[in-house]
Amino acid sequence: MNPLKKIYDEIDWLLVLFILPIISAGLVTMKSFAPLENAGEFFNKQVIWILVGFAVFFIFSFIDFRFLKRTDVLVFLYLFASLVLLTLFAFGNVSNGAKSWFNFGFFSFQPVDMMKLVLVLILAKYFSRRHVEIRDIKHIFISGFYAFIPFVLILFQPDFGSAMIIFFIWLGMVLVSGISKTHLLAVFVFGAIIFASFWFLIFAPYQKARIVNFLNPLADIHGSGYNAFQSTIAVGSGEITGKGLGFGTQSRLKFLPQPQTDFVFAAYAEEWGFVGSFLILLLYTAIIWRILHSATFGAYNFEILFGLGVAIFFMSHILINIGMNLGLMPVTGIPLPFMSYGGSHLFFEFASLGILMSMKRYARSVHRDDTKNEFLGA
Repeated sequence: MNPLKKIYDEIDWLLVLFILPIISAGLVTMKSFAPLENAGEFFNKQVIWILVGFAVFFIFSFIDFRFLKRTDVLVFLYLFASLVLLTLFAFGNVSNGAKSWFNFGFFSFQPVDMMKLVLVLILAKYFSRRHVEIRDIKHIFISGFYAFIPFVLILFQPDFGSAMIIFFIWLGMVLVSGISKTHLLAVFVFGAIIFASFWFLIFAPYQKARIVNFLNPLADIHGSGYNAFQSTIAVGSGEITGKGLGFGTQSRLKFLPQPQTDFVFAAYAEEWGFVGSFLILLLYTAIIWRILHSATFGAYNFEILFGLGVAIFFMSHILINIGMNLGLMPVTGIPLPFMSYGGSHLFFEFASLGILMSMKRYARSVHRDDTKNEFLGA
């Protein structure tokens, strides 16, 4: 077979096509506030990380990742990722109040991004081996244990946003695996009772205030809700068509904090308005569609569940970040895939998609009804 034809057939070029405009939107937004301190440096470094990300994507697409189905490999990766998270408490750098980064001088590394991908892999392995007995309630607790360890390690950094992503990855994969919704509801009711007991009997008033401000940041716009408030102003001031490239006053006048990372969507929405924001949302929807499309070609339950887990991973990031920019979600410091500045999240976003492309090489055609029965254990 012609090598070029082989490359063309094994890569989802529609997926790449949908990613490119989002990356471009992020770069253009960073370039638009170039007069700000370090803005040009953000742009230049981001270009390098994007090139590295695409290289990882294409290289991973041609590696045989079937070895990831081996239990010993996944256990090693899980223990390694957990150990790296634990090492942060001794050697990590503090950024924005959280000890969640390793600083190597010329670049920084956030280990939680690696753990998110590893968690998707190990949960895909766990649920793929137990699809016949999946309705047993014990699988909620056993799978929950895999998520609980990184959840706690991340929560104590403290990095509430990444802890939320870990929880949503677990919850999403539990739901798609076919676990009994009645059992899952019972677990959540039990958890709600425990939380209510802590709220009324244990939490001090200042602890309750912190929780309220976290869940509703706009309740204190002069304090903890300042960032969210400025973000909503930026998004709203863009109106229908935006203020125009380079005319985003919230970012250029430094009212909008971290316009290159957490609030890049607000900076973009201010300049491109509702129309531009809607196009970005359409592109993200298309990316999720292509990920799900690739997942349906999985040769076995493991590959299918991995693809669904990757989709859940991306959806969690997108919904939390954009919700945060709109003042609908807590301010958590979660990057927007392919658009926010940063190398760690870009590396593992492209890595997850590269692994997904690799798994497509061993795909088989599966009837939709048969696939559904496999998940439900029918």
